[in-house]
Amino acid sequence: MSDEEHQFESKADAGASKTYPQQAGTIRKNGYLVIKGRPCKVVEVSTSKTGKHGHAKCHFVAIDIFNGKKLEDIVPSSHNCDVPHVNRTDYQLIDISEDGFVSLLTENGNTKDDLRLPTDETLLGQIKSGFEEGKDLVVSVMSAMGEEQICGLKDIGPKN
Repeated sequence: MSDEEHQFESKADAGASKTYPQQAGTIRKNGYLVIKGRPCKVVEVSTSKTGKHGHAKCHFVAIDIFNGKKLEDIVPSSHNCDVPHVNRTDYQLIDISEDGFVSLLTENGNTKDDLRLPTDETLLGQIKSGFEEGKDLVVSVMSAMGEEQICGLKDIGPKN
């Protein structure tokens, strides 16, 4: 046998997949779905009857959870679709930098500095005005398929 040590360059994470399979016929409105490689929230589902030789088909209308674009897909109801693992985490807002990045406090006391301010104008305005008024703000960060974005805001009162 060989005495050489093998070096493996691992570029993967702990093997956790970004998506999981789910049968198309079981996906409902307000569920999540991957369409054209983008994580989406389903806003409308319609199922067509089977044809003479075919499968029932599910027609999904969904909105990309990060950029708000509307996407559609038609899948046989017996086939599997990819469903993204979507997580929502709350962080306390510490600072907003000049270049549009935010500094957030995680639950274990570390800071998270790799997120940009949201592109949604109303949410952006609420965050900036609340921060300038010195309020303690908690932002909700949605993450799916390796992307993260601020999606919500809670005011937990004025800073002491």
